[in-house]
Amino acid sequence: MLKPSWLRVKAPQQERIGQVSDLLLDLKLNTVCQEASCPNIGECFAGGTATFLIMGPGCTRACPYCDIDFDRSVRPLDPTEPERLGEAVARMGLSHVVITSVNRDDLSDGGASQFVACIEEVRKKSFKTTIELLIPDFCGDWDALASVMQAAPNVLNHNIETVSRLYKKVRPQGGYKRSLELLSRIRESWPKTYTKSGFMVGLGETDDEVIDVLLDLKKNNVDIVTIGQYLSPGSKHLPVDRFVTPTQFELYKKKGEEEIGFLQIISSPLTRSSYHAGEVQLLMRTHPR
Repeated sequence: MLKPSWLRVKAPQQERIGQVSDLLLDLKLNTVCQEASCPNIGECFAGGTATFLIMGPGCTRACPYCDIDFDRSVRPLDPTEPERLGEAVARMGLSHVVITSVNRDDLSDGGASQFVACIEEVRKKSFKTTIELLIPDFCGDWDALASVMQAAPNVLNHNIETVSRLYKKVRPQGGYKRSLELLSRIRESWPKTYTKSGFMVGLGETDDEVIDVLLDLKKNNVDIVTIGQYLSPGSKHLPVDRFVTPTQFELYKKKGEEEIGFLQIISSPLTRSSYHAGEVQLLMRTHPR
């Protein structure tokens, strides 16, 4: 299926991309921008931002939509990773940082302790930086979730990824209801944290099912939602079922913000979980908690 014209990406600023890439290489850090083949890597690197991928690059789950390498082996955590991440945030001068991870089902806490250590190092080296975490579901270990939340991230993001009907095909080791429960627990126990989730379209869902996901997320007290076009990484991954038009993405946004009542919907063909993530700082000022 040929990509439509609205999925063309502007040529990036190679010099700035090289500077960020060199810094990440120097500090031996991974980014989801690189590992997951994000289409916005040029824009984000050129702007001096990145979404850090910790505990990777291998993931213990093999979701058929994702381009991150599968690795089920038991691997120890790198105790120096949080310090190196904190150093990168300071050297890049980030006002807002996103920290995500691969799934680490081989670890007893799913890697929650590494998220905590990363928060502590960022605050130590760049205390004015707001912190957004994009976390896995920790296999439903709510004690692991609590340990992360006690470190007080400003934004907690957990992606629902797709509609309920497609979960077994798209996210076979995840659970739609489990992800909703995780998001609900955050607001119930840590009401000052801004909650966020995101999903892809173009995997076989209908527009009515998209609205159902938005309603489910709102019922579970999510503040911010990202919606983007699924782009198949290769022949071994799920194929694209449809290309959703920019007009339809705008309709998702209007429905979500004006009728359902989210604080923000970021919806476009090239939107990804961390796209324009720094805009949350404006929401924090206009909707303080």
